[in-house]
Amino acid sequence: METIRTGVYICHCGVNIAAAVDVKAVAEFAEGLPSVVIARDYQYMCSDPGQELIKSDIKNLGLNRVVVASCSPRMHEPTFRNACADAGLNPYCFEMANIREQCAWVHHKGATEKAKDLVASAVAKAALLEPLERKKVGVIPRALVIGGGVAGIYTALEIADKGFETYLVEKEPSIGGHMAQLDKTFPTLDCSACILTPKMVEVARHKNIQLLSYSEVKEINGYIGNYKVKIRKKPRYVDEDKCTGCGECANACLLRGRVPNEFDTGLAKRAAIYVPFPQAVPLVYTVDPDRCIYITKGKCGKSPACIEACSANAIDFDRKGEELEVEVGTIVVATGYEMLDPAERPEYGYKYAEVLTGLEFERLSVASGPTGGQIIINGKEPKDVVFISCVGSRERRGEKGEGGGEKGEGARNEYCSRVCCMYIAKQAHLVSEKIPDARVRILYNDMRAYGKGFEEFYNRVVAEGAEYIRKELEDEVEVIKRSEDDDKVVIRTISKGEKIELEADLVVLANALVPRKDADELAKILKITKSGDGFYLEAHPKLRPLDTFTDGIFIAGCCQSPKDIPDSVAQAVGAAIRASIPLMQGEVEVEPIVAFVNEGLCVGCGTCEAVCPFDALSLEAGVMHVNEVVCKGCGSCGSACPSGAITMRHFKDEQIYAQIDGLLS
Repeated sequence: METIRTGVYICHCGVNIAAAVDVKAVAEFAEGLPSVVIARDYQYMCSDPGQELIKSDIKNLGLNRVVVASCSPRMHEPTFRNACADAGLNPYCFEMANIREQCAWVHHKGATEKAKDLVASAVAKAALLEPLERKKVGVIPRALVIGGGVAGIYTALEIADKGFETYLVEKEPSIGGHMAQLDKTFPTLDCSACILTPKMVEVARHKNIQLLSYSEVKEINGYIGNYKVKIRKKPRYVDEDKCTGCGECANACLLRGRVPNEFDTGLAKRAAIYVPFPQAVPLVYTVDPDRCIYITKGKCGKSPACIEACSANAIDFDRKGEELEVEVGTIVVATGYEMLDPAERPEYGYKYAEVLTGLEFERLSVASGPTGGQIIINGKEPKDVVFISCVGSRERRGEKGEGGGEKGEGARNEYCSRVCCMYIAKQAHLVSEKIPDARVRILYNDMRAYGKGFEEFYNRVVAEGAEYIRKELEDEVEVIKRSEDDDKVVIRTISKGEKIELEADLVVLANALVPRKDADELAKILKITKSGDGFYLEAHPKLRPLDTFTDGIFIAGCCQSPKDIPDSVAQAVGAAIRASIPLMQGEVEVEPIVAFVNEGLCVGCGTCEAVCPFDALSLEAGVMHVNEVVCKGCGSCGSACPSGAITMRHFKDEQIYAQIDGLLS
């Protein structure tokens, strides 16, 4: 029988732990615990000298178990496992106690005693740990990118440039995302389309990219290196190979100029057959199935006008959607964001024609927009323009209105949307440029000009005459009309403790960036998690900001959190590199902390299979089996098993009981 020899190492973490925990007293306590042959304390155990202490003791003292009491395992458990492995000890014979987040950071009194209890608990469990071995699995050298905005475009190009076949799936008829809707980009005032369009074209022409626009991911099965993905291609009712993009079908459509144009945020109309914008990629027309008379009513005049107008014979109303199944090694999610619907905040007066969202203003301002770049409200140029910041951003949860309920409607968004301060500064500049005699005022909470060139751009806008009027975060803003036939609105708020009223011909709302409405559905398909704000959650905010908790699936751009274009591109490139590493290696190691089944106890009831969120269980010959490559060791199956047949490696019942005994002893 193996004699357990345990080394215990207590970290000061500078003063993070040592300020509240008597580290030396904890080390002295650990020396008296069963199986402990050495106990040390050190300023920074994660440092190279700290790790060398562990390695040296493993070799010189014959340690076969190691316990480190320091910070969160999420941060440094891999660090110490690797140190153990370097010294020849199986890395799963290592146990970690969190005495920073669970002791020093949450207790003013009793932190030292609690730290002792946690160390005793970890030592008790460590004595029962068993060596585990990682498995290696092959990797299919292809990647999938979900989302065709600027982040998805750059991710796909980066992976494809490394020589790997890449599928880019976009649910809209064209790639480009929100960036394609913008006029200019801050702070350099570059034309958004001039930056983006060449990259869109490059995607379409790249030999290693298969662009699947007007398509959606419907199902994903498998594991890192071996994902099977079902993709639904929606019917365009137009043959993509035959369509020349001439536009004659749209000109002939009976609904031409009668269908709200989503790309122009409803400020213009289109036909029932359309391309989203002139630079669309692919430049292929799509029939709107919800608006087309022939599809909804079965008749369009004597025959569909679009068919008669199409000289390429590209329109085919008998076309059906198709389902593709592709196999990939890694996946990057870059599905972007939506703009908050300001109707959820009725106090801002979005029902009035004089009140626009930031994105609607972009479409008015851009030369390819519905007004040819002229800012026109109620048939004339506005002379008094007011921008309002933080519409749906930085809202304190639980703010109460006069009736006792929360102010406004909808969920509270406590986070900062990051881009709003600068995009209204940019739009203020555009107003001054296009309407030199206009008065521009900006109601703001705090000005956040954090990026390269941002502060300089803010100063430029102020120098051009924009008036910044500060309101406190908790101050209410109300946008009203004094009479129904008035072509001005009145903004009421409080500034510097005084009630003020501003009249405006145009109000632009800097509405928040929020998660997409289909984020929940896709999260379930991908088996990834979301943070409290609804965006996709990274594995670690500092050390693994591009990874999800599902191996082989990465995130980029605004699906992870609000960010501007440069940050989205930077994250896209990083995610592409992370996704390419397994493709280059050709194989990956799989975590061995997984469920295992005692076949003698399993009755084949299927309860565990029903609760497994990763589809890692299958019933074979009346006994449940675990796909150890798919399993993530979450423990759901073990907790649900009525016969106690399923246990988690590294978290066996006897190991957990030993931890409890260590806490209570």
